Amino acid sequence: MSEEGAALTGEADGDLLSALFGHAAAGMYAVDGAGLVIACNPWAERVLGYQPGGLTGLDARVVLHPAGGHDRSARQSLQHGVVPGRGADGDQDVLLRADGVPLSVWWAAAPLPRGEHRAPGVVVVFHDTGAERARDERRSDRYAHSEIAREQAEFGLAEATWLSELTLALVSTLEAEEGLARLVRLLVPRLADAAVIDLIVDRGRVRRTAWTHRDPDRVPAGVLEADPPVYGDTSAAALAQVLRGGPTQQLSAPFGGVQARHAPGARPETADALGLATTAMLTGLDAVRALIVPLRLRSSTLGALTLTRGAAGPPFSDADRVLAEEVARRTALGLDNARLHAQQSDIAATLQRALLTDLPLVPAVELAAHYRPAERAAEVGGDWYDAFRLPGGDLALVVGDVTGHDIQAAARMSELRNMLRALAVDRPEEDPGGILERLDRAQAHLELADSATAVLARLHTSENGVRRLTWSTAGHPPPLLITADGRARYLTEAHAMLIGLRPRVSRPTATTELPPGATLLLYTDGLIESRTQDIDTGLTRLRRYAAAHHTDPLDRLCVDLAGTLGDTRDDITLIAVRVPPAS
Repeated sequence: MSEEGAALTGEADGDLLSALFGHAAAGMYAVDGAGLVIACNPWAERVLGYQPGGLTGLDARVVLHPAGGHDRSARQSLQHGVVPGRGADGDQDVLLRADGVPLSVWWAAAPLPRGEHRAPGVVVVFHDTGAERARDERRSDRYAHSEIAREQAEFGLAEATWLSELTLALVSTLEAEEGLARLVRLLVPRLADAAVIDLIVDRGRVRRTAWTHRDPDRVPAGVLEADPPVYGDTSAAALAQVLRGGPTQQLSAPFGGVQARHAPGARPETADALGLATTAMLTGLDAVRALIVPLRLRSSTLGALTLTRGAAGPPFSDADRVLAEEVARRTALGLDNARLHAQQSDIAATLQRALLTDLPLVPAVELAAHYRPAERAAEVGGDWYDAFRLPGGDLALVVGDVTGHDIQAAARMSELRNMLRALAVDRPEEDPGGILERLDRAQAHLELADSATAVLARLHTSENGVRRLTWSTAGHPPPLLITADGRARYLTEAHAMLIGLRPRVSRPTATTELPPGATLLLYTDGLIESRTQDIDTGLTRLRRYAAAHHTDPLDRLCVDLAGTLGDTRDDITLIAVRVPPAS
């Protein structure tokens, strides 16, 4: 290489070294053989607290190395080990900053090549281990915080999911007791070893509605099953305080505090009874801690939720209390919805029954009817039954069903029933098919109903005691006839389309004789059809059941048929007549 090339290479190397020295992310300084700083990079000046150029020319042994400090090995290495050509390093030493504050560093030193105009010296590279440690700690803290946040998010999600399951257990049924039974099974053992729900019946009286325990075999008989005793306004029992509108009560064994203290004027047997009963219950559950949480919605207290933990469980924390109160709030909301639905159902059932007629007294004939509303629908329906005497003494029997489950359906049912009565009484000699024809035409003209099904039967007793039945069916399930010896058959004759489709269609009438002791059953489709059972299966089950129980009292037979075979999601209407047996 030429001298010019070597010069250019040396110049380039110098520029590169200067760039590395100036931009290195570590402290670098050089000292001569006398220990004077001859060069220092910006990183070192910034970390050591010197202005640019402020460290150059100072004696590093004086300004950077504390006498008697941890870096004695560094001074010795710089002074004795490095100069002969051996490098040195250390990772637990200290450099003094310009303000006198020690700075923990790791360092490495190497001989500085002898130059044409430069005496032998040492170059030192160091790094602030305190900054590294702080950075590592911050990184560790960030990781720990992220882990905590992740765990909190996972816990929050699990808790929200669990609360959703509790809510679903309550709202998936409109039967309050069924929902509460599901609820306590979800509370144990997630939140407590035992859970008990008491609901207020009326002033001073509560009913134990639901309970469960982690290990029910260990709970003595009678500890949970009995209703709490009546309590008075002066009872100081924790449960009484909650039921009277007080806040959540947190109790610890011994539970003497849960029994009431005698207030002035209080009767001891009333004041102490609830407290003693609560103490006995908690003791029987092996509880050492208890929470009694009000089931409260707005200003109304509906009852109380009692949660217990045994000696092996941790105390109830504030978070547990908040969670239990949220569970209680949701429970109260579910109870309020169930009560509102029950009230609506009662109103609907009362209205439906008010639209049904009383049965007439018919000599020598047993007559019974039964109506059962749908259990899960707060609605009135279009089902109806009717029985009335015609001029001349014949007995008319009707069962019908107007499309719909609302007030309009009930109103249309009432109009159709009353019109059918009027048409039958107006022409008592007319056969059932003719009466249904006129009803179809009248309702089409007056627009009484979109559609309806019905069966109309007339029972005539001749002078010699023979009972003859005539009937016509309009889209309705066929009547069932059961003889005195238990044989049953459906009267499938005289069947035509439902009312409201073709008002001008001719409707047939059929006739049969009712033998002594026979039973005739008219019913709506809720008795034979459901989402899980087709009509053919339902008809078979009805025929077999009625035949097997044909000797039962007629009113009991109607009730049992509805309870045993009927679909609880639909209204069921039955009317039955039984003629006397042969004498």
